[in-house]
Amino acid sequence: MIVVSEVDPADEPTLRAFWETEQASVWHDRQYAIPRSWERLRSMMAHPNDWYRRTLLVARDGDALVGVADLGGSITDNLHLADLEIHVLPERRREGIGRALHDEAARRLRADGRTSVVGEVYCPAGSQGSGEAAYDFAAAMGYAPVHSEDHLMLALPVGGREVERLRGKVDKTAYDVLTWTGPCPEEHLEQFCEMHTRMSSDVPVGEIDYEPVLIDPERLRGREERVFRSFDGITSVARRRADGVFGGYSQLYLPHGADYVYQDDTLVMPEHRGHRLGTALKLATLELLQRESPDRRAIHTDTAVDNHAMQATNLDFGYRPVERMYEMQRRDG
Repeated sequence: MIVVSEVDPADEPTLRAFWETEQASVWHDRQYAIPRSWERLRSMMAHPNDWYRRTLLVARDGDALVGVADLGGSITDNLHLADLEIHVLPERRREGIGRALHDEAARRLRADGRTSVVGEVYCPAGSQGSGEAAYDFAAAMGYAPVHSEDHLMLALPVGGREVERLRGKVDKTAYDVLTWTGPCPEEHLEQFCEMHTRMSSDVPVGEIDYEPVLIDPERLRGREERVFRSFDGITSVARRRADGVFGGYSQLYLPHGADYVYQDDTLVMPEHRGHRLGTALKLATLELLQRESPDRRAIHTDTAVDNHAMQATNLDFGYRPVERMYEMQRRDG
């Protein structure tokens, strides 16, 4: 009999077993996955987010832990929306374990007033989804695709000749590119928050039932405090010479103990487009990365399939698609 229960964050053996089950599931399905580290999961549960409530569930068959679920949602905005991720040990699939985890998660989310639930499924590059196990499971649970992104990867190091070619494409006349590592310097905080807020509204999300959020200094500093427990960070911003206004930013996160990097946000504000700032911002972080962390072997990023400008920029850098991610959503209200 399958029994589903909540994980006590203070129960480290169960938390570790949760992580090991998650890892086994991810690596069975995905050659190019970048799952969260044990350090990251332990930090997330030891230092809860002031803006997000997370619950972990485990499914047991007797004493054996056979599946896990991670569910949660914001507690300050988008109160109707929840995130859900489910993993089952590869050798125990098609036994109803995933459904049992989903049913318990859905019950808890409904009780919390969440009427829209979103989960990510990863498929081979170029896949249309249908026919892939994760996609078909989500569809069977009542989810429909509402957004898709390509998971792209860039092998490192990028050679000097290629870097020079990219430098030649950058407009150096109207903007300066500033870089820093770690938290945002205090003197840039206000403009940096404004750009993060803009990213919340401008980032392509397809038909996800999502409302943009305000990123104020308190929220940004809280995010930095949590993230930099498990990652190092590199940030670039474009500053217009004429007036000092920021026109865009790009961020890399370097997981502790890993050999890869994650390219997170890259934003060029609409009123600043047409100056190849996307290339300038990404190039600045790449060059700093290769100088200070030459041991990293790849950069991973996710880009909306229909974000043609950023897709073209990534292609120009040498990124290649390795997976297709589908955001699957179910509305219960």
